[in-house]
Amino acid sequence: MDMQYDVTIIGSGPGGYVAAIRCAQLGMKTAIIEKYDTLGGTCLNVGCIPSKALLDSSEHYHNAKVKFATHGINLKDLKVDMKQMIKRKSDVVAQTCKGIDFLMKKNNIDVYHGHGSFISKNEISIKKESAQEGQTQTTKITSEKVIIATGSKPICPPAFNYDKKRVITSTEALNITKVPKSMVVIGGGVIGLELGSVFARLGTQIDVIEYADRIIAGMDSDCSKELMRALKKIGVKFHLKHAVTTVSGNSKGATVKYKKRDTEDELEIKADYCLVAIGRRAYTDGLDLENVGISTDDKGRINVNGHLETEIPGIFAIGDVIQGMMLAHKAEEEGVLVAEVIAGQKPHIDYNLIPGVVYTWPEVAAVGQTEEQLKEAGINYKSGKFPFKALGRARASMDTEGMVKVLADAETDEILGVHMVGPRTADMIAEAVAIMEFRGSAEDVARMSHAHPTYTEAMKEAALDATGKRALHF
Repeated sequence: MDMQYDVTIIGSGPGGYVAAIRCAQLGMKTAIIEKYDTLGGTCLNVGCIPSKALLDSSEHYHNAKVKFATHGINLKDLKVDMKQMIKRKSDVVAQTCKGIDFLMKKNNIDVYHGHGSFISKNEISIKKESAQEGQTQTTKITSEKVIIATGSKPICPPAFNYDKKRVITSTEALNITKVPKSMVVIGGGVIGLELGSVFARLGTQIDVIEYADRIIAGMDSDCSKELMRALKKIGVKFHLKHAVTTVSGNSKGATVKYKKRDTEDELEIKADYCLVAIGRRAYTDGLDLENVGISTDDKGRINVNGHLETEIPGIFAIGDVIQGMMLAHKAEEEGVLVAEVIAGQKPHIDYNLIPGVVYTWPEVAAVGQTEEQLKEAGINYKSGKFPFKALGRARASMDTEGMVKVLADAETDEILGVHMVGPRTADMIAEAVAIMEFRGSAEDVARMSHAHPTYTEAMKEAALDATGKRALHF
């Protein structure tokens, strides 16, 4: 007899497992299907968590090499143990994934490992390769509602000759056990810059090739400038307004051929590795969406309505497989929303208030509208900035790069956007999200007491600057 569920989630990344937990909390008999052996999806296994572990490890090494002597800490024979660094990263991943296993058991959620696909609207087939070669075990379950949360995969054009050895994506970059002498990063977005900065701190020569005229092109231009300046200081070289034509790899390394956007003259870089980080695509392979009549857009993303329901009633989609930012916390919010919609509640998400973060050092964090977007929309605004170099706490920790920028409506003073580059801005941005959630003003922030000395004082000072150029310390 087939198992029957109120809700089944296909995919166990942040969106999927959070949706499962919320459904279970709301009293639904819930199942989750995961293609791979461990839960957590891209984020926990080969994305957010392992990359942050390596970012922290590499920053510790960089500080020991560059800053410790200034602090009065002298070291001898400092070196990188890359194998241990990778082992620690893998341990962090394992611990985190075990935590998801615990949460599934705690909430009485049935977990199926295998490839889930639609037989019909309410029937799902789960195929799992058995230990015996060539043997496939198939399980069929029925479910009143289904949530598709299958995430995304890296984009890698055929001309880039992705071989997982010398031409790699973020997945393989997380397991390099020897510090490369050189690496070309194709793409000046979040993933490329985060992983590029890991290896740059460890001593790798990093060349970033970006088609746009600036890095992190989707964020405020001031953030792009500040981050680029900081990354140049650790040796990263940038080739902006360039297009990669071909990539080839062999046992010794990779060759990248590229050219300026407005010329035909071909250039070439040879490196130990080429990291392809030009974006990700929605992953719906093998779901058999055609069996239930679910359509996708020109980028392969599943079409949904305002309640994240597909054109087939009872089937929903969340996270990277639908439109919007490919962010774990965005997927989590959508997972909660769908669970509560199914339960008959009326939740909402304000996508304008989903923060974006780049976990380089300094970190970049932003929420709301950029200055470019406000100009394009014809909105009359005012701007306030404050540099971290003017902050006592930043000088004490030797983290003086970056700034905080507050954008507010010129008439009402409501904060429309906050953009930060600096130490711990990934955590600081939550203050801006909270203020904007309640439609607070720059004056509200300016009159809030911020503990001294802290990095968050930069937020207060930027708000003071936005309200009549009243910054006190700059």
